[in-house]
Amino acid sequence: MTNNKQFYFEDCEFKKSSLSKSISDMCVEVAINNDGVGVRDSKDSQKTTLNFTHQEWSAFIKGVKLNEFNE
Repeated sequence: MTNNKQFYFEDCEFKKSSLSKSISDMCVEVAINNDGVGVRDSKDSQKTTLNFTHQEWSAFIKGVKLNEFNE
């Protein structure tokens, strides 16, 4: 997967779901700003942040709510 979008989240607060406390070694953090949405590994925040447009993120959330990613 190529991720060519260059958004900047240095001044943003990344948030982790409160539901992820029991499996803290398998979490991501999300930050949202005017440019888009950033997703990163909560264990290593210095690694690459995946960047998504607001439209892409909305489509992903819709898919989650519709159970489109379950096996």
